[in-house]
Amino acid sequence: MTASAKALAEAGLRVARFEFDYMAARRTSASRKPPPRADRLTPEYIAAVDALDVKGPLIIGGKSMGGRVASMVADELYASRRIAGLLCLGYPFHPPDKPGQLRTEHLAGLETPALIVQGTRDVFGTRQEVSTYALSKAIEVLWLEDGDHDLKPRKSVSGFSAADHLKTLGEAVSSWANRIVR
Repeated sequence: MTASAKALAEAGLRVARFEFDYMAARRTSASRKPPPRADRLTPEYIAAVDALDVKGPLIIGGKSMGGRVASMVADELYASRRIAGLLCLGYPFHPPDKPGQLRTEHLAGLETPALIVQGTRDVFGTRQEVSTYALSKAIEVLWLEDGDHDLKPRKSVSGFSAADHLKTLGEAVSSWANRIVR
């Protein structure tokens, strides 16, 4: 997230970050409990948005679970004109090795303009898998060649570096954000 936030900032976007309580607890505890269900994190996410007290266009989003939770609250916030869009980095379309357990039902009817940035070999949803999903026309997907769930490519295989993908991420998100806030 630090590298992605830096790339977005370098592309001219203001970035605010927060950490879910369960993630913060993982850093201070020897045990690594599984995350809570995504729907139980929505109040925490909305509280973080409220704490921003933003004036002007706001795009919410997150990485992996953060993006999933953001996608679950996006339409409510968009309908009330509190946000302009949704950005998801490495969306967890399904658990690894469980492509039948889709987390996409709410994405079919999403009305919020959205950009999902996904690596083509992300174990939570590859390009081939995602191409078969019923996703809203409000969703655009930016594929980063040979990227994993953290959007990083295998340098020796793809010819791309993590820095290349971060630059592409920043430029694409900046362009998309400018388009949707007009």
